[in-house]
Amino acid sequence: MAAAASQNPAHGLFETFLQAQLCKDVLSSFQDLCMCLGLEPGGRLSLYHKLKAELNYWNAKSLWAKLDKRASHSVYEQGKACANTQCLVVGAGPCGLRTAVELALLGARVVLVEKRTKFSRHNVLHLWPFTIHDLRGLGAKKFYGRFCTGTLDHISIRQLQLLLLKVALLLGVEIHWGVTFTGLLPPSHKGVGWRAQLQPSPPDQLAQYEFDVLISAAGSKFVPEGFSVREMRGKLAIGITANFVNGRTVAETQVPEISGVARIYNQSFFQNLFKATGIDLENIVYYKDDTHYFVMTAKKQSLLRLGVLRQDFANTEQLLGRDNIVPEALHRFARAAADFATHGKLGNLEFACDARGRPDVAAFDFTSMTRAESAARVQEKHGARVLLELVGDCLVEPFWPLGTGVARGFLAAFDAAWMVKQWAGGTQPLDVLAERESLYQLLSQTSPENMHRNIAQYTLDPASRYPNLNLRSVTPQQVRDLYDMGGKELERKKNDKTDSSKPLAPGLVGTQEELLLWCQKQTAGYPGVQVTDFSSSWADGRALCALVHRFRPSLLDFSTLQGAGALDTTALAVKLAEQELGIAPVISPQVLVSGTDPLGLIAYLTHFYSAFGRTPNSPGPVGPLSTGTASAVLFLSKLQRTLQRNRSQNGEDSGGKKPRLESESKMPSPTEPTLLKPVTPQNPLPTDQEAEAGDLCSLCGERLYILERICADGRFFHRRCFHCHSCEAPLWPEGYRQHPGDGHFYCLLHFPQSVSISVCDGAPKDQEPPGKNEEKEAEAASPRTPPAPPKVEGPPKLPSRKLIRLSSPERRSLSSLNFNPDAEMEGPPKPPRSCSVLARQALEGSFTGWGGPVQRLPQTLLSPPTELMSSVASNVEEEEDEGPSSSEEEEGEEEDLVLTSDVEQTLLNFAKNSGTMEKYPTWRRTLLRRAKEEEVKRFCKAQAIQRRLDEIEATLRELEAEGKRLELAVRSQNCSSEQEKLWVEKLLDLIQKKNSLVAEEADLMITVQELGLEEKQWQLDQELRGYMDREETLKTAKEKQAEEQMLKQLLDVVKQRDALIRFREECRLSELVEGAGNQG
Repeated sequence: MAAAASQNPAHGLFETFLQAQLCKDVLSSFQDLCMCLGLEPGGRLSLYHKLKAELNYWNAKSLWAKLDKRASHSVYEQGKACANTQCLVVGAGPCGLRTAVELALLGARVVLVEKRTKFSRHNVLHLWPFTIHDLRGLGAKKFYGRFCTGTLDHISIRQLQLLLLKVALLLGVEIHWGVTFTGLLPPSHKGVGWRAQLQPSPPDQLAQYEFDVLISAAGSKFVPEGFSVREMRGKLAIGITANFVNGRTVAETQVPEISGVARIYNQSFFQNLFKATGIDLENIVYYKDDTHYFVMTAKKQSLLRLGVLRQDFANTEQLLGRDNIVPEALHRFARAAADFATHGKLGNLEFACDARGRPDVAAFDFTSMTRAESAARVQEKHGARVLLELVGDCLVEPFWPLGTGVARGFLAAFDAAWMVKQWAGGTQPLDVLAERESLYQLLSQTSPENMHRNIAQYTLDPASRYPNLNLRSVTPQQVRDLYDMGGKELERKKNDKTDSSKPLAPGLVGTQEELLLWCQKQTAGYPGVQVTDFSSSWADGRALCALVHRFRPSLLDFSTLQGAGALDTTALAVKLAEQELGIAPVISPQVLVSGTDPLGLIAYLTHFYSAFGRTPNSPGPVGPLSTGTASAVLFLSKLQRTLQRNRSQNGEDSGGKKPRLESESKMPSPTEPTLLKPVTPQNPLPTDQEAEAGDLCSLCGERLYILERICADGRFFHRRCFHCHSCEAPLWPEGYRQHPGDGHFYCLLHFPQSVSISVCDGAPKDQEPPGKNEEKEAEAASPRTPPAPPKVEGPPKLPSRKLIRLSSPERRSLSSLNFNPDAEMEGPPKPPRSCSVLARQALEGSFTGWGGPVQRLPQTLLSPPTELMSSVASNVEEEEDEGPSSSEEEEGEEEDLVLTSDVEQTLLNFAKNSGTMEKYPTWRRTLLRRAKEEEVKRFCKAQAIQRRLDEIEATLRELEAEGKRLELAVRSQNCSSEQEKLWVEKLLDLIQKKNSLVAEEADLMITVQELGLEEKQWQLDQELRGYMDREETLKTAKEKQAEEQMLKQLLDVVKQRDALIRFREECRLSELVEGAGNQG
């Protein structure tokens, strides 16, 4: 390079431009380069061709080859597809720059304005595989040599902006810095085009620039006029980002990253963090780039307790305002969390500085996220049209834990550029808008799994990226309101039918008369039952028992009700409905008998209608897992009772029998119906208080309205009261316990232990790295490293399964740990734990078909993840086919992650024994990369569940507020009968919306159970493997006992996972049966 630069000064300037690491240096070096060559920056693609002709030495040629390959795609039409199109791009973020690059390749004139004058954001972005491939195709390695080397799949925002800025400049994009876009200037008369309002006063050339396409990429806080934005709210979510100086020492490079660990499936890690530091988090991510980057979600109570927040405010802006945050306490909080997560191996953590020279640590709110209702609009005035498009956060504000921001941002950039191509090609505006909105509907659903696998074939054409694409899912008639002609929008063609004339969906009831008629049909023919109203007809409990018996005759013997007391009969029906039908009570048996709350009874019966309203009226039982039933709620309630029963047994030996789920052990058989027995309430109430018992919260003692009620352990609570006493998180079935001492409810993470945890009320002192005991405890729950097996002296020996003395049933159960899919049923795939563990589990299966002989590894408890291995094998072939250019780029680069010594040695032995040592680096890199990708998928899945649960919680609170208002209005009796009827109908609608959300919440909690059991199984598997790798003769009696106990726990976990699998399969089959019935 030096020789080339001495011969031609332009070569040296070009090298300076390639290696520039500051925005101002990039701009100045490019300006100097153009001056040296006698060129003017911003000359469209002609500038690129002139630069390529002048700079023809080896390093420049390799970059030109990559850009030429991209520009050769037929979609660009050799840079002439948009030759007559003038574009203005607002914002030089990653998505704005990526859009500008695509528009330049299409041949359009592109002007970009950016209000900032430098790139200073250190925060790190996760990259999907296609984004990595896309950026490599633009020459990312030439601009940033460390780009995604080894297993790296992320890049800092600043570095991404720098490399895209360089590409944009080379392709002739005209860029103006320190210029703020404030709005559009419509043409004043015919023959004049659209212009932009800019501040401060722009140069005349820019002020007079007329364009026919505007791309807004200025972030979520700036959306051009005319676009409507929808807000998606969850419960309070406080994020904390911290960037520490990366000295790039050997010790720092050996610290593994944390692609993501969430409390929803790894509670032990966060429990240890809480015990050691008092810090309470929901999740944490750690990436290495220019800085050591940490991002985490913190609990508000933890921030208040540790002095990070001065006061508690209901308003989020006040809560996280500058005046309410103590900077020093925030620094200690972030440093302690980072130090614990990395086991203190990063040494003295020093904060990097932000653009203002302050420590780069911040707290931010992501409770609310915005999403534009449409992706594009067209405005026309005086015969001049302008196409307006949104990309990036301006279009969809991403949920950061999912790591989807830049990936979906790039997809939106491609879709926007495709729309510009269609626009320039003369397609009618409404057709262009309809196609763009059809693509927009896909954006929030995209993931690496549901896009085309061959990422090398991705182009601007949406068909190359999205499988099963339908560009006509939105019709031109549906987007007429997005076409603004002279300030008047084309109206949509309205449907002649009003909303009230639309038929209700199956399982939904519209009026109380319909509900009463349905109840009459279901209870017809039962002796002594005559339903005529919502009060006295249900007082003896027989009508409710008839309703239960109608759908599940095996649950009770209706003949035994003769002569039974009303309270006993009603209590039995309520109990069976809850435990066997999944219908939680919203009214107590005492109130049902008294008949004083018909509104509460209507709400309760609405649950039955929601569950069984789609079933035919013909007599006969309904399947327990019919899609009309609250099957997920039922499953969770059974699981909760099972765990409570197991805890009450306190580990008593059951003679080798394993505890079974309630669904197996307590489900009455058709031949053994339940006989009525007297029911005595646990806490009998005085007679004058029985009717009011269901109207008061068992915790706060305040009035309970119908939509606010939640039932747990036979008592009613406000949903807002039923939360963890420590962290205030909502409690879900199977996820809470009541403390026998103070009577409060706690989540499992914060349930008080026998040894009290001392946490200071103020800000914690600067913490040292965890001590030996703490470090050992932390490593046991580390999200990255598996527990180390017991150490033994001497050479390692292959374990022998026959040395473990198991009974025949245990051996049969152990063999069921293989979750490979059968012909009829497929269990959930075992999620990855860490790169090292995945590599070890995958070794034996992965070498089949790689050119190496099939060898036997030490027997493990879990079969290798076949899905992972198939993708690994395919990736190995792809990497081997990349040729020398790819390996040349990787040469000399350090990999981000390292394998543990035992996995490294096993991998080396395989390579040596198979005589294929030349393939070892590729095998190693592929195993690490694929394992890391699977780890990210698992984290994203957990975070998506958590976000949806938060959104459901927020929506339920809104429904509760509206339901409270309606219930007060109905009970006031100060309205006409017609008005009361209307209010009751609205209340019924709210109740059914709540039922739907509760069912969705329960289904998500089933998935949470799966993640938790998978995590627990992995931990037990790792600990048990450590024992099994030792000779039987070397084990002590205590170790043998611990091994047997661990094996029992593992088999119990597997049994619970089997139950979840069966539940999922039964739900799937019932949906298929119902779908076939609907079609018939």
